[in-house]
Amino acid sequence: MSIAVAVVGAAGRMGSTVCQAVQDADGLALVARLDVGDELTAANLAGAQVAVDFTHPSVTEDNVHALIDAGVDVVVGTTGWTDAAYERVREHLARPEAAGRSVIIAPNFALSAVLTMSFAAKAARYFESAEVIELHHPNKVDAPSGTAIATARGIAAARAEAGLGPVPDATETDPDGARGAVVDGVHVHAVRLRGLTAHEEVVLGNPGEQLTIRTDSFDRASFMPGVVLAVREVGGREGLTIGLDRLLDL
Repeated sequence: MSIAVAVVGAAGRMGSTVCQAVQDADGLALVARLDVGDELTAANLAGAQVAVDFTHPSVTEDNVHALIDAGVDVVVGTTGWTDAAYERVREHLARPEAAGRSVIIAPNFALSAVLTMSFAAKAARYFESAEVIELHHPNKVDAPSGTAIATARGIAAARAEAGLGPVPDATETDPDGARGAVVDGVHVHAVRLRGLTAHEEVVLGNPGEQLTIRTDSFDRASFMPGVVLAVREVGGREGLTIGLDRLLDL
């Protein structure tokens, strides 16, 4: 029996690609395409069991709450989430009226990106320095990317667990922010350049050596195997799952 799927943000670049991926996947059926102006009600979801949200950071949290209330499980690829927003979703899912509902929010659905985050966290404990560079098309509205934030947090957690101190950096003045953002003590640099799609580079350094881990998504099709996996796996998990790695046993 097919899993009935609704796509929210269906008119967007990612949303339209998700619609095609759902139509092409065995065991999935696209039952609703929703976009700006469409209410996220049970009637408009047309019997969907799972809704996939690829919209905009300014609306994605509200969408998730509405979709939970409409009685569907949710897979989210929209970035821009905060710890407070995650917690509000957890609290919503813990209410009796949301019993059995599941939400998966992933900063990146590309398998190479998920593996990059995992490899970076494993390597971080062995290197004195670590920085993250993320590179995207200029139409991306948030910076740094959700993937870069997740990568930096994974690196920071691994360093803390290994008892490492702060990353060495003698910079005393940086009025223009040339050293980039700092996420849990790890510097993150964002590039927005025409011709790019989605790319990330993690650079780790020791005296006399450097390790570079890089992932490149040249087409939005690279995210679709991860999206399809999440749609198939979200049902019955209950509660909030953050990151595709939780589905890949990494």
